[in-house]
Amino acid sequence: MSYEKVLQARKTVIGTKQAVKVLKEGNVQEILVASDAEPRLTAKVVEEALLMDVPVHYVDSMKKLGKACGIEVGAATVAIIR
Repeated sequence: MSYEKVLQARKTVIGTKQAVKVLKEGNVQEILVASDAEPRLTAKVVEEALLMDVPVHYVDSMKKLGKACGIEVGAATVAIIR
């Protein structure tokens, strides 16, 4: 389900640091977090999303999330932009 959201989204931001940045700007519709990513990497994004009342959805695989974004490597977090 969430992988399709990434494919249908007009604009996404891939990566933890970039996701935190756009969250602080207030332009994020929702955050996708790979369940197999290191929690120490994703904790800041999840924390910031909760502070900003942005929904956080978990997907099962970094590799699949990266593929849905059109990149060859895994993605720990993806922000879907409004």
